[in-house]
Amino acid sequence: MKKSQNLKKMTLFALFIAIEMMLLMTPFGYLRIGPISATLMHIPVILAAIFLGTGYGAALGLIFGITSVINATMTPGITSFVFSPFVTIGGMSGNFMSLVIAIVPRVLLGVISGLLFQLFSRKMKTWTSAALTAGIATLCHTIMVLGLIVICFGADYSSAVGIAQNALIGVMAYTVVTNGLFELILASLCALALTKAIPVYSIRPAKVKA
Repeated sequence: MKKSQNLKKMTLFALFIAIEMMLLMTPFGYLRIGPISATLMHIPVILAAIFLGTGYGAALGLIFGITSVINATMTPGITSFVFSPFVTIGGMSGNFMSLVIAIVPRVLLGVISGLLFQLFSRKMKTWTSAALTAGIATLCHTIMVLGLIVICFGADYSSAVGIAQNALIGVMAYTVVTNGLFELILASLCALALTKAIPVYSIRPAKVKA
């Protein structure tokens, strides 16, 4: 029984990795909407945490973060220096904090998703817990990434996008409402649909309401 569960987990985890790689190599992974890309690559991370647990979610989050560095390096835009230490745009270069911004929030996304699902599934149905988890985790991810950009690269980012630094927080708040809302809704719908189609407890036995 344990071997069967482990095989299911590894198979599903491999599938999530394949989806991340597919998104990276197509325009669907990073959708250019203004200076910051909207992304769909957070969705497999959330789903991995829901179906497989916090550890798998964090591991897939690490893969997400690494692909973010690769994407920023290989196809740089005007603000790619905030995600890659290997990019210089208009005299503004990334540094170690670029790696922190690209990777740490993505790993935490997996951790937060796993913990939220464990919390919600104690009192809610599985699909409700999954949808709520996906929405809140996506919002946390967006705020973490944009918040770190403001803290670590506020002046350079403002210069790159051509706005006053004192207006940056307002611009980032607008990004949360626009790009972030799109990502939140899509993640919630995907989590809702998948947990309705595949019982979570068939992959990861847990005390959740079916």
